Amino acid sequence: MFAKTTLSLAALVAASVLVLTGCSTGSPAAGSIDSAVVDQEIGLAGTQDQILDISEFCGTEPIKVAYADGFGGNSWRKITRAIFEAEAAKCSNITDVIYTDAQADTQKAISDINALVAQGVNVIVSFTDGGEALLPTIRKATQAGVKFVPIIACPGGEPGTDYVDCVSEDVLTYGKGLADWTIAQMGGKGNLVMSGGQAGNPYSAAVYEGVKKAVAENPGIILLNKEMGDVPVDTGWEPGKTKQVFAGLITKFGQIDGIVADYGGGSVGGVEAFVDANQPVPPWSANDSNSFACLYYKYKDTQPTFQIATESSRNWVAVPALHKGLAAFNGVENTEPSTYNLGIIEDSTNPDMMPVCEEDLPNDAIISSGLSVQDLTDLFK
Repeated sequence: MFAKTTLSLAALVAASVLVLTGCSTGSPAAGSIDSAVVDQEIGLAGTQDQILDISEFCGTEPIKVAYADGFGGNSWRKITRAIFEAEAAKCSNITDVIYTDAQADTQKAISDINALVAQGVNVIVSFTDGGEALLPTIRKATQAGVKFVPIIACPGGEPGTDYVDCVSEDVLTYGKGLADWTIAQMGGKGNLVMSGGQAGNPYSAAVYEGVKKAVAENPGIILLNKEMGDVPVDTGWEPGKTKQVFAGLITKFGQIDGIVADYGGGSVGGVEAFVDANQPVPPWSANDSNSFACLYYKYKDTQPTFQIATESSRNWVAVPALHKGLAAFNGVENTEPSTYNLGIIEDSTNPDMMPVCEEDLPNDAIISSGLSVQDLTDLFK
């Protein structure tokens, strides 16, 4: 096992941060958009330790819930689904827990949401990769009485009216924080690349805006994305595609001095592309992943320029998102944050924050996810 940080897994688990008891006051009238925000404070900012116990929000009457994923094809998505399903299982009155995968197809995402509404689902949590294209469908679901809560990729519109609320990190701050670290490792000069997921997804676009803020403060930095449409590089959030994409970027630009990525698990493919091309691996920031951390230890002696920093992969946002949907359905108060402030949790240049590589866990594990070590082992065995 490699170096441990002072971060404990238990401290990163989002479930059961505060154990409170409560009861439902019953669900509001179905079909009313206003009922989506009964006793809800919209857009609260805060930290992970403010997440409450689900017993506050379960209620007593039978409830159907669903997790509508825009794309389920990588380990981050599998972990987030597992967290959602584990949290829903804590409410004995939740009778159905349904999962759909739109497979990165916006039209299928629309169809999936419509089908869930037709099945009588009461609460839908969704990674809305399709962005604003999904808004008309989300509005129809809300008008039908469904409590819809997007996560991570907020679809625009008006939280509290078009849907309950959107639960995510402060994405601009996240992107700028990672870029600030990377630019510092670059000495404030050189060629920087930001890699994202599928083209046009709103999450990567928001991270990119944060990266551009950091670049604007450092005139010695050349953001190579500007030469590629001024958008994040499309890696599909998949290690194999990421490796192919970075192989092409190395050929195209020759020298790349720093990387900001919005998915650590996919970044491992990019790192291998540099190694295969006999190029120095540059400083690289992303969200945390066991494979990303372990790769640092694999190459740290032969690739001295390869330093990494990560912020939480925040799979646990599915927990407060479910809470908010249940609270809206049951008409009870929810004061949990919907926007979470994140910071660097691993930094290979800081002896007190060294990356955590758990050799006994699968490469796809995410230590900060909110799942236990045993749950992660079972999920990926």
